[in-house]
Amino acid sequence: MLRSRILGCGAYLPEKVLTNDDLAETVDTSNDWIVERTGIARRHIAADGELTSDLAFSAAERAIAAAGITASELDLLVLATSTPDNTFPATAAKVQARLGMRHGVAFDVQAVCAGFICALSVADKFLLSGQARNALIIGAETYSRILDWNDRSTCVLFGDGAGAAVLRAEESAGNDADRGVLSVKMHSDGRNYDALYVDGGVSSSQTAGHLRMKGKEVYRHAVVKLAAVAGEALVVDVPAGSALPPGEWVLFREGVETGVVLLSFTNGRPTPVGSDEIEVILEPKKYRNRVKKHLGVRGGYTHLYDAVGYAASELSADPAVARFMARYEATPTIIVLTDGFNNLSSSDT
Repeated sequence: MLRSRILGCGAYLPEKVLTNDDLAETVDTSNDWIVERTGIARRHIAADGELTSDLAFSAAERAIAAAGITASELDLLVLATSTPDNTFPATAAKVQARLGMRHGVAFDVQAVCAGFICALSVADKFLLSGQARNALIIGAETYSRILDWNDRSTCVLFGDGAGAAVLRAEESAGNDADRGVLSVKMHSDGRNYDALYVDGGVSSSQTAGHLRMKGKEVYRHAVVKLAAVAGEALVVDVPAGSALPPGEWVLFREGVETGVVLLSFTNGRPTPVGSDEIEVILEPKKYRNRVKKHLGVRGGYTHLYDAVGYAASELSADPAVARFMARYEATPTIIVLTDGFNNLSSSDT
């Protein structure tokens, strides 16, 4: 049977860094206040004139190079963004032209926090149906352009960046030794429309608007749905008669950046690794975030990486991760999750 495999990944962050201390000069906050509540110490901000398409293009170039192919071999480009360059044409089309991709199709998807997983799901279906052979998926945002920089409840949470991955459909055995996209589960609940939204739009106000969030409602909803959809992906689509072996790990998107949460699996169910066993990997001084108590971990950290699109192949190749896996005799099966409020999804990769 066919499975979509990740051939290469790439990421890009703008050069400008905005620290918590920088924010404390303009809003009523402090480094301690932000770190205590979010674990965030810094975020990257796009330069004046640097567009979402610029971030996406840089990440895409790196992913294509890592995959060992050329842009001319791509026949699908799906770009997930909530901050496009223009209302239309799609930002994906602009990236397509800059890459030199002269055939196939390019389009945007808009699913906010779950955008990259939605792009992965769409590309997976194109590949498995034979409509495409090589697909490029990108997640790119310039959230700094829709933030209210006087609202400390939201401006401290978000930044700008991009991540990309190249996928190809390849034959697999169809058993629990498979690698690739094994499962994608997605849900939305439109009843919570006004819990996390932007107060502007082409049809409603003819303005871009600013991001607004009811933080407690988002948190409560995300905690429950994140756990539920992970269970769906694990239980439903693991091949019959098999289960994830002990010592597998989870990569999930927590807060506003991508993080690694170390969970082992016993009888196919996730169990948090003790905080005393969590090694410091992946530049923790730059990209660490607290493991939330709802995951069952008391202490310890997630280790935040530098792009939404950081994916399993690059994680597996990281020497620090390889050493960690060897220590626990684990193989790097990854479950990618997103905690988007209206769009929640997961994927075994």
